[in-house]
This record gives sequence, C-alpha cells and structure tokens, in this order.
Amino acid sequence: MRPTPAARCGTAAATAALLAFTALPVYWMVTSAFDPRAGARGAAPLPSGFTLDHFRYVLAEGGFGRFLLNSALVGTGTVVLAGALALLAAVAVARFAFRLRTTVLVMVLVVQMVPLEALVIPLFVQMRNLDLLNSLLGLTVVYLAFSLPFSIWMLRGFVAAVPREVEEAAYLDGCSWSRMFRSVLLPLVAPGLVATSVFSFIVAWNEFVFAFTFLQDEGKFTAAVGLHRFFGQHTNDWGAVMAGSTLITLPVLVFFVLVQHRLATGLATGAVKG
Repeated sequence: MRPTPAARCGTAAATAALLAFTALPVYWMVTSAFDPRAGARGAAPLPSGFTLDHFRYVLAEGGFGRFLLNSALVGTGTVVLAGALALLAAVAVARFAFRLRTTVLVMVLVVQMVPLEALVIPLFVQMRNLDLLNSLLGLTVVYLAFSLPFSIWMLRGFVAAVPREVEEAAYLDGCSWSRMFRSVLLPLVAPGLVATSVFSFIVAWNEFVFAFTFLQDEGKFTAAVGLHRFFGQHTNDWGAVMAGSTLITLPVLVFFVLVQHRLATGLATGAVKG
C-alpha cells in the first residue's frame, strides 16, 4: 500500500525537523568559531562577520595543537591495541571450546553495564599504584579497557560467521595457523574491525572525565581537557571554545568519511550474522 500524500508530507516534515534539530548545534558552533564577536552574539542567527583570530589564538597561545596531538596518540594507540586484542579474544571465544566460555561472554556484557563514573576512584588508585598517573600510556590503557568488551562481543559475531570449512581448506593448502589468520580470516572480518575501531576512536577522542582526573601536566592534556582551559571562573571565551570544539570535531568527521562504507557494511553484516 502506497503512502498517501499527507503521510509523505508528514514524514518529510518530521525528517526536516529532526535534521534541523541535529544540525543547529553544529551550525552554531562553526559560525561562532568564525564570528569576531562570538561572546556577544546572543541569539542572532547569523554571525557578525568572519575572522580566523579564534583559531590562531587556540593554536598559538592556547597550545591546542599539542592537545590535538596527544589525543591523536591516545586514540591511535587505543584503536590499534583494541583491534588486535579484541580480534584474538573473539577468535578464542568463537572457535575454541574451553570451560567457562559462556561465563566469559556474560562477564564481557556485565562490564559494559557498569557506569564509567563509578570506576573513576578505583582506576585512579590502580593507576597510582602502577605509577601510570599523568601518563598518556596509562590513559590509553584505561580507554583500552573500556573499548575491549564491546569490541570482543561484536567481533565474535564476525568470526563465528566465517565457515570453518574456509579455514580447513586453507590448512589443506598448506597454510599454518598464522598464515590462515593473516590471509583468510583477517580479510573476512575486516568490516567488523572497522566498526569496532570507530567505537574505540570515539571513546578515546571524546572522553573527558578520566583524562581530566588522571592528567596533571598541561603538556599532556588531551583535546577535551585542553578545551576546558578556555572556560574561566567568571567568564568564558566563547570564540576560543567554539574554535577548539570545531577543531576537535574535524578529525572525527574525517575519520567517518574515510571509513563510512566499511562501517555501514560492518554494522549490517554484524546485524545479520552476529
């Protein structure tokens, strides 16, 4: 049954309203970043002019380039380590039979249910005892722990969807397990790796609470913590805040554009075969 014109118009209006509601904060952020009078803009829908002074300030005087580099290092480390460890763990729980395998999978889900805020103090004490406070490596380890449960659970579905006969055929052709893993299994689960990598990157790039708690040296601040420096006790530099927010958003957008095709394929495959 074809929808009526009224139904189509209602759907179009609802879609347009949803897009406007979603895009308005982004529009306000970007236009305020280029507005020379961002702090006094008020509710004006259009900026008062165009300037790059806010970006020059946050990158030069604010040291935001260093903060972006720190976030990139932490994000890259989290993505690489989470992808490698989650894939090996997913192969173990999907292919190997061992005692308490179901218990391990249930524990992976239980970890996802714990509120992150409840872990701030225990992780702070643990990082202090391991001498990893005020360290980008320690922050990467924390983000890795947050990313692994979701990554393992999702990649398990991709590994389980690969027929065992494909692996057995590789063995019959003379492949070792490492060669089979590299040449057969890894390409087949690559879409799942992309999907989990996006999740891991977003966790590491946008997280604020743990980075703000664990890092004391200003030279090691991530971008989310560095943005907080532009908020004052009595006043806020809205031009710098919006410019910094725009700079934080750009790498995520670029990352999504580069992997969007594989991300969509990975999510669809995981939904059907997981």
